Amino acid sequence: MRLLFVADGRSPIARQWIRYFADRGEEVYLASTYPARPELPLAGFRLIPVAFSRFASASSGGPLPSSPTWRTHLRHWLAPLTLPLAARRLRQWAEQIRPQLVHALRIPYEGMIAAGARLPLPWLVSVWGNDFTLHAPSSPLLAAWTRYTLRTTHALHADCQRDIRLARNWGLPEGRPTLVIPGNGGVQRAIFFPPPAPVERPLIVNPRGLRAYIRNDLFFQAARIVLQRVPQARFLCVGMAGHPAIENLVRALGLETAVTLLPSLPHPQMAEIYRQASILISPSVHDGTPNSLLEGMACGVFPVAGDLESIREWIDHGQNGLLYPPLQVQAMAEALHQAITDPRLRQRAREHNLELIARRADYETCMAQAATFYRQLL
Repeated sequence: MRLLFVADGRSPIARQWIRYFADRGEEVYLASTYPARPELPLAGFRLIPVAFSRFASASSGGPLPSSPTWRTHLRHWLAPLTLPLAARRLRQWAEQIRPQLVHALRIPYEGMIAAGARLPLPWLVSVWGNDFTLHAPSSPLLAAWTRYTLRTTHALHADCQRDIRLARNWGLPEGRPTLVIPGNGGVQRAIFFPPPAPVERPLIVNPRGLRAYIRNDLFFQAARIVLQRVPQARFLCVGMAGHPAIENLVRALGLETAVTLLPSLPHPQMAEIYRQASILISPSVHDGTPNSLLEGMACGVFPVAGDLESIREWIDHGQNGLLYPPLQVQAMAEALHQAITDPRLRQRAREHNLELIARRADYETCMAQAATFYRQLL
């Protein structure tokens, strides 16, 4: 297959998906919306900037602050104005390389570019976590572009059933093919596997980093409550090292001795972090299926997460994890405390989640489904 992906080339999620096809000898092209060094066996690469992405770092994953800022809001209003030029550039490149299939990984702004290019060939778009719940309603132009993208795409990939339902509400025509598998293609279980025995020490990992929909401010407040009841608890926070606002918050709450701020880590190191921890916290208020949540579950870590519709597709409260109202600090702290003090619950969840990941989120199995989906579209 000759495949053209439209994606943020910096994104580990996008690279893991694309690598499956590139490593299997397909003719793969990448139109990246951000400067990137993807390190993939590509037949061709082109930077097609959008939404002022030309000024971003090629190595950064682009982490956002812990709450939306005026820059985020301004981008939601102004970024759609950059779409027509990017769409023309994508069409011009597609006319040169003549792909058989185009896949845009995310609706804003990759899917919007593909829709605006009006390519005369099959194309599909992936929904990522908060495309509908955070971005689409944020401005009239983004809402209009979201509807247009869904009306014109030939198929849709989402990481949760909730987003299939929301896509219909936003204009995806009935009968368009859909695929539901994790956004990064699934868990690479050769990397993410459990330790020989369950971890008993109260070590809690927050792998979500800094994004506009991750409420780390509430998480640190909950951590302080947990420490009052379990002084030996410790917290590892990935993707937060070197951020002054986070460091100041940790100091203000008196958490310096209990919290370790880590940089963003590659998969093998993240797997080692998970195997040291007993509990994973996902303090999000918007989400699809977080890849970090599935990877932690594959390592036997007990999940605690905000009670969101998409998360309930994976976690049954009190059975294989704990859910709490996303904006309630005390409820988050209570869930973490229960997870720490109930080893039988953690053990039951560990066994359940290892089977669940093997059945529903194995990378090789899920990506084979994606390849079949591509061939059906062709």
